[in-house]
Parts: sequence; structure tokens; C-alpha cells
Amino acid sequence: MTGKSIRFLIVAGEASGDMHGSGLVRALKNYHPNCEFSGLGGEQMRREGVKTFYDIDRMGAVGVIEVLGDLPHYYKVYRKLSIEIGSGSYDAVILIDYPTLNLRLAKLCKKHSCPALFFISPQVWAWRKGRIKQIKRTVNKMFVIFPFEEVLLKKEGVDAEFMGHPFVETVKTSMSRDEAMSEFSLDSTRKIIGLMPGSRNSELKYLLDIMINSANEIKKNIKDCQFILPVANTLNTEDIKDRIKSNAVDIKIVEGKSYDVMNCCDFLIIASGSATLEAALLGCPMVIIYKLNWVTYWLARVLVKIKLYGLVNIVAGEEVVPELIQSKATVKNITKEVVTIMYDSERRDNLRSRLLKVRKSLGDPGVLDRVAESMIDFIRERRKGEKISI
Repeated sequence: MTGKSIRFLIVAGEASGDMHGSGLVRALKNYHPNCEFSGLGGEQMRREGVKTFYDIDRMGAVGVIEVLGDLPHYYKVYRKLSIEIGSGSYDAVILIDYPTLNLRLAKLCKKHSCPALFFISPQVWAWRKGRIKQIKRTVNKMFVIFPFEEVLLKKEGVDAEFMGHPFVETVKTSMSRDEAMSEFSLDSTRKIIGLMPGSRNSELKYLLDIMINSANEIKKNIKDCQFILPVANTLNTEDIKDRIKSNAVDIKIVEGKSYDVMNCCDFLIIASGSATLEAALLGCPMVIIYKLNWVTYWLARVLVKIKLYGLVNIVAGEEVVPELIQSKATVKNITKEVVTIMYDSERRDNLRSRLLKVRKSLGDPGVLDRVAESMIDFIRERRKGEKISI
């Protein structure tokens, strides 16, 4: 017996949310096969059977300037999801990250007495802490992915629970290091430095040239090194190849397979973001860089209340790996950090040891299964004793 059908509206606004959303949908179906899903997502969620009203390909803008350029589309998406929430057709709404849209949708859920289950909390510890009051009023349960978030939100009266970070089960290589070295035509006798400029075109705009020029300078100081750049599936590989084809130093381009690439690398030059946590889970030393539109950066400096930028450092509570942000993200500074660490094996070993501690703090595998079970239990309790087989 599978029980009565459970209908979820599920909302993910960018590529990372699509990935986590697809895994969560799969886990929910394992616990209750008779689940139905509609909402906002991408190709990965559609492969799991989610009926998407819109795709996320136009939802990943970074910064105020970029978002304003596509405001009509954002409003159209919001309007459609508002109608769905108000229809009374869903047992619950699952909101995945993307707080600009999802906190507004949570408010609508409250208005229409539709439960809001929020997976991956807004970063209230970084900026706009006042949003915690809104979360307390409008979100039925918050599933957080960092242990310090649970402490912070519970202290403010939010029903929050840390069940682990989904990366602990999704960050996996598809082959051994030796197999990857062979597939990527890398020389095992030379040091390998990975370039990871991000997954958005707006990030490439500010970071790719800096990384390429840094590679040229690093090569002058470390003769026996080689460079590799994994291209995210959200980017155009040919565009990147065109930008590096006349470069003095050879940079190998790999489509996707970022985990296998990271696993090969002795060091990474990496854009600030979730990829820094992925690198930490794979134990790869790194330097974090980031640049933004100056208007967006100025606003961030005014609003953001944290001293650390890289997620790996935020989780650790200290600067485990170097950060070079905005004006500090120069070819000279990047080269200095990379060369210094690459010539200091003791420091590299210390970095790996500290990254292992970060990895342990993120919980055990089975995160999405635990979240799915809790969500089904929530629906079961709400139905006041109606039996659901899980």
C-alpha cells in the first residue's frame, strides 16, 4: 500500500538547487512512491519527474545590476508560482535556497495555509539577519546544511534542523586518480594546478582572464607545472577555448568532470562559492578569489556582516585557505600565494589536515534520505493519523 498521493510544489532557482532538488525528489519517492512534483527547476529535476512551469536557465543572475536586466521574467515566474500556491492543490511547498524568490513564496504559503518546508537556509548569518523573524513567521520547518545555522535559528525560535550537507554524498569522483590523469592526458611527474573560474558567465567575465594571466606568471616560477580547467555544464566550452587559444601557457580544457579534475590537482585557484566546499571534501588545497561589478561589491560591503568570504573558511570559522577578493584578486597576489604554498610541502599538508576537519563537520552520508523522511513525517502528522507507507 502506497497511501494517498502527496503533491509537492518544489522551487529551485539555480543550478545547485536543481541538483539538490533532483536528489531530494528521488529520496522522497523512495519513502513514498506516490508523490507528485511540480514547480521551478532544471533538467536534473525534470529527469526525476518534476513538471516544471519554467526553466532555471534565466534565473541565475548575480548582483543587482544583472537581476534588474531581466526583471519582467522574474515577475512572470513569481506570478505563476503565486497562483499555484493559492490553488490549494499541494500538501506542501519545498523551497530550495534562492531566498530572493523563496522567502516571498513562504509568505504566500503562510497566507494560504500551505506548509513551507525550506531546504538550505538563506545566509542570515552573513547579512540581513532580520530575515530570521520572517522565517519564524512563515516557514514551518527549516532544513539547514551547516551546524552553526541550526544553533543560530533555534536560538531565535525557528524550527530548524541540521541533518548534514548534501555534498558529503554528492561529491564523488567517477574514476581513480590514475584513470583521470590518463583520461585528461596529465603528466604524473609534474605538479597540477586547477583553474576554476565559476559556473556563471558573469563570473567568467571577471575571473577567467585573471586566472589565465596568473597561470602564465606561475609557470615562470614553477617550470614543472601544468594547468587544467574544468568547464561547468552551464557554460559554453568553445567560448572558453577561444579565450585561451592564443595563451602562452597550455591549459587543458575538460567538459564537466570537475570532481575528477579536482582529485587530480595539487592545488586550485578557485572562485568563491560552493565549489570551495567541494574542493575541501576532496582534500585539495586552494586559494579563493572573487570579483564583482563594483556597484554590487560596494553594496555587499555595506550589507554583508562577515569577515570571511569562502564557504570553506566560514564553516571552519577561520581562514583555513587564502582569500583574495576584489582589488586583492590580482595576478601578482595570486601568483605569490600559489608559488609560496606549492614550494612549502609542510604548509600544504597542514592545509589538507584542516580541510579534513571541515569535511567531518559537514555530517555523514544519507543527508537527503534523512531530509526526505522528515518531510514525509511532517505530512503524515499534518494528515492526523492518515497512514502513509514509507
